[in-house]
Amino acid sequence: MLTASLLALAGCKYDILAPQGWVAVQERNLLIISTLLMLIVIIPVLFLGVYFPWKYRAGRDDTSDYDPEFSHSTKLELLVWGVPIAIILVLGSVTWVYTHRLDPYRPLDHVEGEPLRVQAVSLDWKWLFIYPDEGVAAVNELAIPAGRPIEISLTSSTVMNTLSIPALSGMVYSMAGMETKLHLIADNQGTFAGRSAHYSGPGFSQMTFDTNALDEDGFEAWVANARKAGKALSRQAYLELEKPTIDAPVELFGNVSDGLFDRIVGLCVEDGKVCMHHMMMQDEQGGGGIAGLPNAPAYEYDNLRRIDGFGNLLPPKRGAEYAPHHDQLSQYPWNDPDQLCGTNVKQENA
Repeated sequence: MLTASLLALAGCKYDILAPQGWVAVQERNLLIISTLLMLIVIIPVLFLGVYFPWKYRAGRDDTSDYDPEFSHSTKLELLVWGVPIAIILVLGSVTWVYTHRLDPYRPLDHVEGEPLRVQAVSLDWKWLFIYPDEGVAAVNELAIPAGRPIEISLTSSTVMNTLSIPALSGMVYSMAGMETKLHLIADNQGTFAGRSAHYSGPGFSQMTFDTNALDEDGFEAWVANARKAGKALSRQAYLELEKPTIDAPVELFGNVSDGLFDRIVGLCVEDGKVCMHHMMMQDEQGGGGIAGLPNAPAYEYDNLRRIDGFGNLLPPKRGAEYAPHHDQLSQYPWNDPDQLCGTNVKQENA
């Protein structure tokens, strides 16, 4: 059984315990410090859990220390309560320091060099990395210069996901309609495994990518090669790329539409869709009212990305987009819903 267990673990990579970047090193140190502090309690408890039953077992010969009237011991109270309290104080202090030091939104100011900006988008089921300053993009491949800070902005096209590169940093969530941040650095050149660490459907297990940490010349060569790819990541090309695929190959784009990432965050890449920040501004000002009902499709974001349980893309719910509004109108004290909806809604349904 032991041999089988060792063989099963032979292929595992312990990237967390073999970090290749400053952020990952700090996280490893916090993990080790926390474990050692907790072992101060765990090891004595394991030992005493065996020692006391043996020492006070029934039928023992020496009963001179038996005291049925025992009720209090100051020494035991100090030991039982004092040690855990001290450990919690130390552990809390260490965690507070490391939590602020490793805030994923906090730039790596102690590292010299201008950060490389990367915009990461979790799709179904692949990763899109956009380099806004270089004007290129890549699917399922992240190239970075070693020794240079990396500032990653994350979002998702659909469900919540998580970007994880264990050798370089912790994992940070990506969410549709929101932008999160992650700062990292690779101290050494190499190839480090990256993946989705949050279950997101049938293609989750193959939602992986390589992070290639290159020297400056190697990174410039990679960017030049991407520019020669000839493909342009326009808004329409992105909508095609957004369609669910499993085990997608590495793909490079030599040109990226201006403001594409901001439109992805705002869920308004498709023509005719209202961006989320515009919608929130309209809501803050009171919304569109009854007159805005015919414009409801511009505020709906899920009809074009319907999938079944096996990752197959389903037809969009065209024509049914307006129907819910007629059903919902009956919930309100309006006398003539058809008149209030206006002719535009009825014409679209027809």
